[in-house]
Amino acid sequence: MKLKVCGMKYIENIQQVADLQPDYLGFIFYEKSKRNFEGIIPELPKSIKKTGVFVNEYLEIVISLVEEYRLDAIQLHGDESVEYVTELKSQLADRRALFIEENKLQKKKKNKQYVAEFPIEIIKVFGIKDEFNFDVLKSYEEVVNYFLFDTKGKERGGNGVTFDWKVLAEYPFSKPFFLSGGIGLEQIKEIEEIKKTDLPIYALDVNSQFEIEAGLKSVENIKKFKDEISTK
Repeated sequence: MKLKVCGMKYIENIQQVADLQPDYLGFIFYEKSKRNFEGIIPELPKSIKKTGVFVNEYLEIVISLVEEYRLDAIQLHGDESVEYVTELKSQLADRRALFIEENKLQKKKKNKQYVAEFPIEIIKVFGIKDEFNFDVLKSYEEVVNYFLFDTKGKERGGNGVTFDWKVLAEYPFSKPFFLSGGIGLEQIKEIEEIKKTDLPIYALDVNSQFEIEAGLKSVENIKKFKDEISTK
């Protein structure tokens, strides 16, 4: 089970958390969020996937930030339609194909324009509280790499509370998903229990429960959490 630490904001803290080798680091590009990212992402190990979190953003802006920050994954945390996701994937694929073709023609190893080494992952978020109609996922299943289930609340993520994981027992698909929403050290036992199920949980997504303040993570607590979930 992989680990994503989301809501990163400060360069030194980013470097400290990166030293713990999580699988994903999330950067929120949403002005209404108190964790909105506008800084510089330091050089990270290739094993860590830089993930941009967007909420109903214009496609042009998403693609621009993908290139500026060299993102490996895109997390869509708004009300993005299947058509939106399909068009995003198409535009990213077109840019990638153009980049590869230009490199072949120019016989260059490097190009100023960025393209990810692998196709960029698309993660679509859905909020859950006490119940959820999984039928709404059907049309997204073929166009995203992963789903992410978060707690439905006032904020677009980072609400700091968990939803009822029993709802996931009704999950009808094989598509792997990220489990998010108020996950902290207190959920270790619950995590061990849900790992025993047949649910295709791909990763845990943590954020506010590991914060000293918005965007500033406790390295000590993340390390403890990572050690606990990897050894049990």
